[in-house]
Amino acid sequence: MIDPRNLSESGVLLVDKPEDWTSHDAVNCVRRRFRLKKVGHCGTLDPIATGLLVLVLGRATKLSDRFLNHDKVYSGTLVLGVETDTQDRVGNVIATRDPSAVTETMVRREAARFIGPQQQTPPMVSAVKIDGKKLYEMARKGQEVERQARSITVHDLVIDSVSGPCVDFHIHCSKGTYVRTLGADLGRALGCGAHVSRLRRLRSGPFSVDEAIAMERIKQWERDDLFQAMIPLVRAAEYLSS
Repeated sequence: MIDPRNLSESGVLLVDKPEDWTSHDAVNCVRRRFRLKKVGHCGTLDPIATGLLVLVLGRATKLSDRFLNHDKVYSGTLVLGVETDTQDRVGNVIATRDPSAVTETMVRREAARFIGPQQQTPPMVSAVKIDGKKLYEMARKGQEVERQARSITVHDLVIDSVSGPCVDFHIHCSKGTYVRTLGADLGRALGCGAHVSRLRRLRSGPFSVDEAIAMERIKQWERDDLFQAMIPLVRAAEYLSS
């Protein structure tokens, strides 16, 4: 049972993360601006990704692992014909192929095959740790190590539109799913390769980006504004039992 006393500075803050910010950037901004001792996040977003980032403040950090277990929903854009070493648009191009023979019917057919439980190998450019070292730190040194595949589930993968090499999609997936890896795998299945050029998190469990607040607005707040906007810890904990 969570003690409701003295919890005025503990809760959940829903942030709409801007592009080119890391999840750590958002955590540091909130911690430093509002002079908080404990701030964490529930699910990393890549720098190119925008959208919902769930921050936990104060004693709510003890619930971060439980919030991490939620499914996620994203929208994004896949570019066919170009593979990169990071599986997104910021990486170095490692292969190009002409995707003109790929039809919308082919894209929809192959995408449907990715729905369901499966094994996914984390990309080298990720925050997964092996022997205490983050994979992206090894990747920066030019190292590549064997990674163990993990169980994930793609509940739904909807192709919204196909226009030339660009494929717009929505995906509902389990925690731990790397959408850019899924995009790269879909590109390989189509025989032309692909990378993710845009990604936006729309939902994380019960939380929606529609309820999230832009970082630019948060940077203008005073401490009282923060505590009025956050979801109090007692109410946030109710989401875990609903």
